Amino acid sequence: MTGVSRAEICVVACAEAWRGDGEILASGMGLIPRLGAQLARLTFAPDLVLSDGGAELVGDDGAEGWLPYRAVFGIVAAGRRHVMMGASQLDRYGNQNISCIGSWARPTAQLIGVRGAPGNTINHPTSYWVPRHSQRVFVDRVDMICGVGYTRAAAIGFPGNRFHEIRLVVTDKAVLDFQSPDRGMRLRSVHPGVDVDDVVAATGFPLHIPNSPCETRMPSDRELRLIRDRLDPGGLRNHELGR
Repeated sequence: MTGVSRAEICVVACAEAWRGDGEILASGMGLIPRLGAQLARLTFAPDLVLSDGGAELVGDDGAEGWLPYRAVFGIVAAGRRHVMMGASQLDRYGNQNISCIGSWARPTAQLIGVRGAPGNTINHPTSYWVPRHSQRVFVDRVDMICGVGYTRAAAIGFPGNRFHEIRLVVTDKAVLDFQSPDRGMRLRSVHPGVDVDDVVAATGFPLHIPNSPCETRMPSDRELRLIRDRLDPGGLRNHELGR
């Protein structure tokens, strides 16, 4: 199939975050992470458990279970969940801010609060989706820590940090991880049509750059059919990236 869009590449990159997770609750916050989780279940991760964002667990043929809100916390505490959520700011070690810009006492912008970010990041794997990779998001120091990154997790120490894992950061330009000696952010792959220099220029701190960064994989024909004909026939994915 031809004419693969950047949004479709991002959906597949998000899906890859759940590869190998087995039977866990996969929570994609936002359209493209949700499409990624659905695509993963339909292809290489059939044991993933998906919710509708409310209390229903959904399968290929509609509702297949009931997960009341009170039960979600048991799953979170047991580490049987992998969430992909957003970030207003991210630093080099994966500390995330979604609460405020500026000082906590007198912020220049009030955002959505810490929400479930502290509990998510300390209890189970967490990945991030950033639809516009820029120095406004990737900053040297976040204004407030909501999601716990590797420096804060190290300060907590064992056993408090034993379930901490920031797995991937997927953006409209690249995929990043923390598989580096100091747990600093590493460029894992660049999307087709994006130069490494573009990613570096859009990041407000030094990245670990491998000698030969690979290219994010393209969707297969089957994946494209699933995205276009079944999961998002209205093409809403392309609006999220503004392309």
